[in-house]
Amino acid sequence: MLEAKPQFLSCRAAMALGVLRTRGARQMLMAGFLMGASMPALCAEPAPMPRDVAAKTFGARPGVFQMSLSPDGKHIAYVGAAAGQASVVMVGDLVKGELKPIIFSDNKPQNLDSCGWSDPDRLVCTTYGQALVNNYRLSFTRLLAVDVDGKNVRALGAPLPNNPTRLSQFDGEVIDWLDAKGRVLISRDHVQGETTGTMVAGSANGIGVDLVDTRTNSARSIERARPTAASFLTDGKGNVRIMGLRRVDVSGYQLTGEQAFQYRARTDGPWQPLATYDGIANRGTWPLAVDPVSNTVYALKDKDGRDALYRIALDGSLKEELVLDNPHVDIDNVIELRGRVIGATYTEDRRYAVYFDPTYKAIVEQIGRALPKLPQIDIVDATLDESKLLVRASSDTDEGRFFLYEKSSHALQPLMSVRPQAEGKALATVRSITYKSFDGTDVPAYLTLPPGSSGKSLPAIVMPHGGPGSRDVWGFDWLAQFFAARGYAVIQPEFRGSTGFGENWFLNNGFKSWKTAIGDVNAAGEWLVAQGIADPAHLGIFGWSYGGYAALQSNVLDASLFKAVVAVAPVTDLYMLRHESEGFTNENVSKKFIGNADLDAASPARNAAAFKAPVLIFHGMTDVNVGFAESEAMDNALRRAGKQSELVRYPGLDHQLPDSAVRADMLSKTDAFLRKSMGMPDD
Repeated sequence: MLEAKPQFLSCRAAMALGVLRTRGARQMLMAGFLMGASMPALCAEPAPMPRDVAAKTFGARPGVFQMSLSPDGKHIAYVGAAAGQASVVMVGDLVKGELKPIIFSDNKPQNLDSCGWSDPDRLVCTTYGQALVNNYRLSFTRLLAVDVDGKNVRALGAPLPNNPTRLSQFDGEVIDWLDAKGRVLISRDHVQGETTGTMVAGSANGIGVDLVDTRTNSARSIERARPTAASFLTDGKGNVRIMGLRRVDVSGYQLTGEQAFQYRARTDGPWQPLATYDGIANRGTWPLAVDPVSNTVYALKDKDGRDALYRIALDGSLKEELVLDNPHVDIDNVIELRGRVIGATYTEDRRYAVYFDPTYKAIVEQIGRALPKLPQIDIVDATLDESKLLVRASSDTDEGRFFLYEKSSHALQPLMSVRPQAEGKALATVRSITYKSFDGTDVPAYLTLPPGSSGKSLPAIVMPHGGPGSRDVWGFDWLAQFFAARGYAVIQPEFRGSTGFGENWFLNNGFKSWKTAIGDVNAAGEWLVAQGIADPAHLGIFGWSYGGYAALQSNVLDASLFKAVVAVAPVTDLYMLRHESEGFTNENVSKKFIGNADLDAASPARNAAAFKAPVLIFHGMTDVNVGFAESEAMDNALRRAGKQSELVRYPGLDHQLPDSAVRADMLSKTDAFLRKSMGMPDD
C-alpha cells in the first residue's frame, strides 16, 4: 500500500446563487481546505508552455476520479490519484472541517474505482485489477466495505467454496442502496465448488441478487443465481423487476452477443418476456431504470434509426410511451437520483440534459446562472431526503469542480477542483465544426486551437477517438489540451463507425467499415489544410486504442498526408485481435464484431511497406484490452520494411497507462518526436 499526501488549494469565498455569502468560521474553514481557488481567468495571448511543464500539467491523473455524498450530508468521499499508479479514498467531514485518507491501493494487483454509502458511516467501494491465471492475464473487480475512519474493511463478494469450479472475475455490483441502514442489494457472482470427480457441491452458480449487510457480509438470497444472468434492475425500493439473460450458442458456453430481458408484473410474480438486444448490431431494446410510481421501465429503443427513450408498462400490457427522442442523435441515458429517474441526456455539439422533474430543472438552471463559465452541470448525488445535492460543474477549459448545494438556502458551497494542476494555466477552448468527407458527407468534429492563436498555418494533429464504439464529447480533454498548450491545432473527428449518431452512422462498426471510417479521419486532416489552419508540412496524427489503429491505418489509404504518426496501445493486426479472445466466452462475439472480410488490407501491420511517415508507438506491457504483442508486431513489420519506427514499452501498466509520470513521459516524447519528424524547431 502506498501513501500520498493530497494537496489542497485555498478558497477565497463560498459561493451562493447570485451572491457571495459567508457561512461562519467552520464552513469557511471547510471550503478553505477542500476547494480550489475561484474560477481561473483566461490569459490573453499566452506563450506556449514549456514542454516539461505542459507534460506534467496534463499528464497528471485527476485529483478526483469520483465523489459521493453521505446520506445525512455530513461527509463526502472521493477516489483520487496517489503516487505512481496508486489510488486513495479520502473522506471529508463537512461538519468538523476535517479531511483524511482511509484506504490506499497501489494497483498491485488492484486499484480503487468508486465508492457509495450504505449508511451515514460506511462506504462500499469497487476495486479493479488484473491477475495472471494459467498464462492468461485477466481483469477483475471486487467489492469491499469500510467505515469512514478506515476500519472494519470487509469483502462483500459471495464466499468462495472449497475447490471452486471456475474463477469469479466480477464478484458483485450494488444495484439498490435501499434506505441507508447498512444493507444493500448486490448482484453477486456465485461459484460452485467441486467435491469428487465431477460432482458439484451446492446449487448456486452464476449471478443472483442478495440482500447484504455491509458490516458483517451476512446475506439473504433475493433472486437465485443463474449461469446466464447478466444484470438486474430494481425499482429503487428493494424489488427486483428486470433481469437480463445472456444468450449462448448450442455449445452452452459461447456467448452470442444477444441479451433477453424479462420482467415481473408484480414484485412476487413470475418472470415474463420483455425485450431483446443485439450487442453486435446495437439494435433492440435496452432497459435503463424502473419507475415504481408509474409501474414502467425506461428503455432505449430504435426510432427512425436512432435510440429514443420510451416508458414500457410493466402491468402485463407492455404498452409503450415515447418519452424523448432527437432527430439527429441517440438519446444517451437517463439521469437517476436516489433510485428514481429525474431526466435524460443526449449529445449533439455538446451533452444536453432534459429534466422531467421541474424542481431539478429549476435548480440546474439556477446553478448554471451562478456558474456561467462552467455550463456542464451534473447532479452527482444527494442526501437521503434530497435536501442537499452534490453537484459537478465543468467546461472545455475546466475538467470539473464539485459543489454542495442546499435546497433550503439555495447556497452553493465549493468543495474541490478535479484537476488542481491546471489552475492558473492558459487553456484552450473547444468548438464544434463539421467538414466534408471524401464522399461529400458532413462529419462532425471538435476543433481545439492554441490559446490566443490566429488559427492559421499551425502545426496540427488529427486525433481520432478509441472504441470504435464510442465518440468524443465537448469538454475538457487532457490530450487535446496538451497539444494546444504546445502550439498545435487539434481536430477530433466523429468518423462513421462512432456511436451516438444512429445506426446509419455506426454502419457495421469501424473495423468492418474501416475504409469509410479511416476515410473520414483522413478527410479531417485534409480539411485542416484546406482551411489554412494546418501547415501541410506539419500535419501529424495521434490516436489511442482504436484511435491508434486509425492513426496507423490512415497511412494505408494515404501515406503522404501525415508527416508523423503516434499510436498508443493500438490495434495493429485484426488476425491477432481475433486470436486474443480465443478460449473465452466472448470469442464468437469478438470474431463477429471484427468480421472476416479482407483482414489483410484492414491490418496496418500487414501493410507496413505502404508507410512513408515515421511512427512512434507506446504500449503498456500488461494491457488486457489490446495485447502488447500487437505493437511489437507493428514495430517489427515497419523495421523489416525499412521504415522508421520506435516502440516505447511501459512494464507493469495496462491500457490506460494509469501513472502520472508515465503519461508525462509519453506526452514529452510525443511532442519531441512530432517536432523532429515534421522539421519544426524544438525547445
